[in-house]
Formats: sequence, C-alpha cells, structure tokens
Amino acid sequence: MAQELRLEFHEELEQIHTGIARMSAGVTELVPRATEILLTGDLEAAEYLISGDGEYDANAIKLEEDCFRVIALESPVASDLRSLVSAIKILADVERSADLCVNICKASRRIYGHELDPSLRGVIQKMGNQAHVIFKEATEAYLHLDGPRAAALHDMDSYLDDLQRQFIQVIFESHAAGTIDLQVAVQLAVVARFFERIGDHAVNVGDRTRYIVNGWIPEHPYPESDNEPPDVSAIRGPESN
Repeated sequence: MAQELRLEFHEELEQIHTGIARMSAGVTELVPRATEILLTGDLEAAEYLISGDGEYDANAIKLEEDCFRVIALESPVASDLRSLVSAIKILADVERSADLCVNICKASRRIYGHELDPSLRGVIQKMGNQAHVIFKEATEAYLHLDGPRAAALHDMDSYLDDLQRQFIQVIFESHAAGTIDLQVAVQLAVVARFFERIGDHAVNVGDRTRYIVNGWIPEHPYPESDNEPPDVSAIRGPESN
C-alpha cells in the first residue's frame, strides 16, 4: 500500500513537471509571434494573442494549486520538495513572460500606422530571435533537468542585454533623424525592456532548474559548482524514494 502511494505521489510530481514544461513551451512560441506582430502591425493577430492570455493565467493557477496541494498532503522532503518549491517560482516566471508577449502586442497597437525604418526593424528582429532562443533553452533545461544547459543561459542573457542597449541607441538615432516621433520612441523603448525581461525570466527558470538538480541557490555566497553545495544534510533530511 505504501509503495502504491509513493508511486502515485511521484506520478503527480511528473504531471506537474510536464504541465509546466508544456506551458513554458507555449510561451516560447509566443515570443516570435509577438515579434512578427510588432514588425507587421497585424492588429487581428495582436488581438488574438492578447485574448489568449487568460488561458495561460488559468493554467498557472491550476498548476500552482496542484503544487500547494501536494506539499500540504504529502509533506515532501529533499529533492521532491526542491522540485515543488521551484515549480511554483518557475510558474510565476513563465506566466509573467506570457504577459510580456501580450504587452508587446499592446504596444504594436499603440504604434499602428507608423513606419519603422530598417535599422529599427533589424534590431527588433534580433531581440525577438534572442528572446525566443533563450526561453526555448530554459524550457528544454527544465524539461530535461539539465543543469549545464541551464547555467549557459546567463551568457545568452548577456547578449540580449547588449541588444537592448543597441535598441535604445537606434531609437535615439531614429528619433533624432525624424523617422519616428516621440510616442513611437517611448513605446519602442518599453518594448526593448519587455524583450529584456523575457530573458531575465528565462534565466530565473534556469536557476531554479539548477536548484532542483543539485541544490544550488544563486542568492547564496558559496562558490558555484556542478556538485552539491556545502553539506546541508542536517536540514535537508533523507532523499525521497
């Protein structure tokens, strides 16, 4: 009987893990769609993407409730507890990234009818591509619990940060040249921040994945390694079977 209960418990953990990975994969595909909407000014596509945000919110709430229910009923410890605590935090990052894609579409409505010069379009495409790649990598790292893959996200995010700075510079130059007005410049600067934040959320997903894998916590001062952090066995308890 006890073995059957443990099997059911681990099946629930796997369902939560798979559900979050599936939701994250969905958000991954929102990024290039939002980028394309911004570049084409497709209002119909923008409205469609915006209207679908409620589904991501509902999925996040359902999965979060599942996490809290399992914690309350099963009293998990060690790696199982790390998995559930991380899942709750990862859900917040994934859901917020979906919101950011929606915000990009809302910005596209505000600049509808304004032509973007080639330099702006080029850097928008680069930022969208990089945000898509980094979120896809974060999703795969979490799905497969791949610590090294998750660790590589920091360098990818640094490139996205560089692109944001480049985007802001191009916005200033385009405004100075008179190819965009102040309203468009402000909206594009905000969009640059949205793309950059998607990268930050992807890094958060990666950091939480590393915590699941080996207990590494980015906020703690001990040196990073691929192994377990300093001995915390006294507070972690035995690994679950």
